[in-house]
Amino acid sequence: MSADMSAGTGVPAPVSATGVFTPAPGAAPMGRMIRAQALLETRMLLRNGEQLLLTVVIPALLLVLFSAVDIVDTGAGKSVDFLAPGILALAVLSTAFTGQAIATGFERRYGVLKRLGASPLPRWALMTAKTCSVLVTELLQIALLVVIAFALGWSPHGNPLAVVLLLLLGTAAFSGLGLLMAGTLKAEATLAAANLVFILLLVAGGVIVPLSKFSDGVRSVLKLLPISALSDGLRDVLQHGAGMPWGDLGILAVWAVVGLAAAARFFRWE
Repeated sequence: MSADMSAGTGVPAPVSATGVFTPAPGAAPMGRMIRAQALLETRMLLRNGEQLLLTVVIPALLLVLFSAVDIVDTGAGKSVDFLAPGILALAVLSTAFTGQAIATGFERRYGVLKRLGASPLPRWALMTAKTCSVLVTELLQIALLVVIAFALGWSPHGNPLAVVLLLLLGTAAFSGLGLLMAGTLKAEATLAAANLVFILLLVAGGVIVPLSKFSDGVRSVLKLLPISALSDGLRDVLQHGAGMPWGDLGILAVWAVVGLAAAARFFRWE
């Protein structure tokens, strides 16, 4: 049989002008690989009932419950005007930190990250795809929460650019901390720690309970937390119509740099 015939078929194999078989095998373009991985990550998250409970159902229920029932004194004005910015901050926390930490921790335990690290997709591109998935999920969360808040009578104000910057820096800060936890602790420890942090920050991060309810010493410490900076910054802009919240943006930027740098340094793939 001629060397130019495909084995067992008698059909000439495709040969290029240089004598190399075509189409040439190889990795897809980087942008296409990142996009495909991001879509996969997003579909996996949306199919996970526990993740949906954490990222969508709980924030929406808290917004409706505390807006409709006078449980916490939120000060003058409608409760939803105080609560909506805090719940938006909680949505970022639940997706970028808690959900991502738990999912990545178990992927690391089951060897998924190790196998993906050996694929044509570089590790930095895998983390980029995870970040894109987080952003897509947050957009869906925010859209749902905004619709619910408007239905409850929410009247937002302020600069949209300030809101976007706060959400992006908050996402970066919580993503870094979530990946740091997932890459250094065992999966079971990550599950417990991430849920515990979620509950503690829900109570003490200015999401539902105003920081003014705490003593001066405790409040000065709580204000330095990323969830407090995000919820207070969003509240200053959306409820009070303030300008660019540079102080809160600065706190989030510091947490983002520290968290992402620590995750890059200490993350273990196995």
